[in-house]
Amino acid sequence: MRHVTGRARRAGVALAAVLTWAGLLAGAAGCSGDGRSGLDRVLGKPPAPEDAIRITPRDGAREVRPGQALRVRVPDGRLESVKVVRSQDAQEAEVPGRISADGRSWSPRDGRLALAARYEVDAVAVDGDGHRSARHTTFTTHVPEERFIGYVTPENRATVGTGMIVSLEFNREIENRAAVERAVRVTADPAVEVRPHWFGTSRLDFRPEHYWKPGTRVTVSLRFRDVEGAPGVYGLQHRTFSFDVGRHQVSVVDAAEHTMRVRREGELLATVPITAGAPKTTTYNGKMVVTEMLDVTRMNGATVGFKKKNGKGEYDIPDVPHAMRLTESGTFLHGNYWASPEAFGRVNLSHGCVGLRDVKGGGADTPAGWFFDRSLIGDVVEVVRSEDKTVAPDNGLGGWNMNWREWTAGSAVN
Repeated sequence: MRHVTGRARRAGVALAAVLTWAGLLAGAAGCSGDGRSGLDRVLGKPPAPEDAIRITPRDGAREVRPGQALRVRVPDGRLESVKVVRSQDAQEAEVPGRISADGRSWSPRDGRLALAARYEVDAVAVDGDGHRSARHTTFTTHVPEERFIGYVTPENRATVGTGMIVSLEFNREIENRAAVERAVRVTADPAVEVRPHWFGTSRLDFRPEHYWKPGTRVTVSLRFRDVEGAPGVYGLQHRTFSFDVGRHQVSVVDAAEHTMRVRREGELLATVPITAGAPKTTTYNGKMVVTEMLDVTRMNGATVGFKKKNGKGEYDIPDVPHAMRLTESGTFLHGNYWASPEAFGRVNLSHGCVGLRDVKGGGADTPAGWFFDRSLIGDVVEVVRSEDKTVAPDNGLGGWNMNWREWTAGSAVN
């Protein structure tokens, strides 16, 4: 009996050993939450870096869209450090972000990926067993075939008159106007409310309720880079510029009286005799802003619709002096040397422009030369008592002809 009992005891020990290893092997057959097998855990084998640190987008990914999330996470343990570097336009910049309070994930401060960029991600983590892992991945983002930009008025560092309106002309139709509008910021010092107004889908203007105060510094910030203005069309610009507002000068052209009264800071500088549009080619009424100043320019009627039967312009003057553009449609205030001197202050005979007496080549001591030398881009010229309609607000910088309620209603964000 003792012999049998001893054999039974040895058999029981062997059976226990078999069951123990069977349990271990059973555990090894499955996977743990961090992607390692149970056997790896038993043997103390550290996890593969791609299992210990999960990074999206995947390593080597191309054409990643901006809406895809950039994330770094660990299934077990905690992240020690994460560094993400973006290379774009031959410049490198570290992407700011934060590790979560539990140490399990990292996310960027700006959740949207940049377009046409290469990202490098370096992460270090410690798992629950104290194993440290490091991982390096790269991916590149989508390069759009179409881009939009905004051509801005006025120029950087310009000094302008108090009637200047910030105007952006886009090279593409903008469908997502709210997103594009939010990417523009116009501020003033001293501070004043500045509001936007859309003219159609390719022009966005900004102005205060009243003319700018002299001495104001206006700063324009464009953050169009990677903003989707239309399906598949993304912005390109990321820039900030400023301009200064000079003295306040408004000149009122009375087409019925054939005069222009020039006032600076509210005080009358001079009353200048003028000739405005003839009865069949009248001058627009309303407030217009000087957008261009040319010592001399060519004016051909064919370019603005004044044509003879043979297709040639009703006029073609190669050397118009002291020309200041008031509208995109071709209204100028300019020097006139070809009309009789007696016409100024007495009769309207132009094709819609406002003419001041001048000499061929432009004279400094003529009415046109005097006014040109005392004008700035951004000055306001207002025409009254003409037998014509008020200039359209999008014809040049004619937005001052809209009241504040009409102007602010033109925002896409309201």
